Order: sequence, then C-alpha cells, then structure tokens
Amino acid sequence: MDPIERLSSLFEKFPGIGPRQAQRFVQFLLRNSTSGRRKLIDALENLGGAVHQCPECMRFHAGNKKICNMCTNSERNDSQLAVVASDADLGALERSGTYRGRYFVLGGTISLASEKMSGLRIKELNMRINDLRNRYEKFGEVILAFPANPEGDATEIRLREELEQGFPLLKVTSLGRGLSTGSELEYADPETIKSALEGRR
Repeated sequence: MDPIERLSSLFEKFPGIGPRQAQRFVQFLLRNSTSGRRKLIDALENLGGAVHQCPECMRFHAGNKKICNMCTNSERNDSQLAVVASDADLGALERSGTYRGRYFVLGGTISLASEKMSGLRIKELNMRINDLRNRYEKFGEVILAFPANPEGDATEIRLREELEQGFPLLKVTSLGRGLSTGSELEYADPETIKSALEGRR
C-alpha cells in the first residue's frame, strides 16, 4: 500500500476522524520538518514504556509508580467513587474542580447494537468497590458519570441494576441534567459539570 494511504487509513481509526481529517493530518506531517516528524515518532515509541494503567482506578498515567498519584492522594474524598466511561471523562471531571473523590474508568459504554457489557470492566469495578468499602469506613456513594446520550443512559441503567443487586446498602447516584442531552462529558465546561454533580440523583 502507498505510504500516504497507509498512514491515512491508520488516522481514520482514531475516534471521530474521517477520511478528510486523516488526509489533512498526513499532509501536515509531509509539510513538517524531519525533526518534527522524529519528535512524533519518539513520543509514540515512548508511550508504551512511560505510561502505565493504574490497577485501582484503571486510568492511564505516566510515572514510575504502579498506582497513580490520584489513587495515592490521601487528601481526596474517600466517601465517593465516580465511575466514568473514559480517561477523557475523568479528566473533564477533574478539571471542573468540583469533584474530589475517587475514580474508576469503566472502559466505554454499552453498544446499543448488542446491548452487551462485555469489554467493560464490571468485575474490576466490583473489586474496586469492595476494596474501598474495606479500606474506608465512610465510603458509601457511587456516582455514575456517563455521557448524556443513549449509550451513556443504557450503561447507567444496567450498571445501576448490577450495583443495587450486588451492593444493596450502597448509594448509587447519577449526574443531573446540567448536561444537555446528547453531550459528551469530556467536552462539557466546568460550570456544566458542577451543575450536573450538584443535581445528581
């Protein structure tokens, strides 16, 4: 395959990137200097060695330690756990400056085509909840913080059922509708996220 076409097809696999955007990326790299392209190559090669997945919250982080700095931070609120779909959603909640509890990255949302939860970290979430219950006496709330779209809503409903059956004494809440329907959490502004957290139900 032609190198330009091959790189374009790889860029097309990125979320939200279509053929036109992929071709623009390739054209940008072609216009860039050799040293600029080398920096990108080095960054990609270093990604695997320098980035780890935290075994507690499941987010990717850079650092020498196995457990990330959020999970080892003793100043965080130990009474709450926010379950998010992706690392990007976790970042959005954190940037809002409103939420200071613990996190868990589920790894996506339910696909409405199959309505299966396979591929999502349900087993790991149950283990994380059990760990928090054993470690912190005041732990008592799980916040389901998913996008305000059909996939996020379906994930919230199914996960709420699972958690209420498995942990009947646990308070399970969801983000309020400060988020407009159809919106992605990662693109929401801090005030919107604050409103959604305050209005959780």
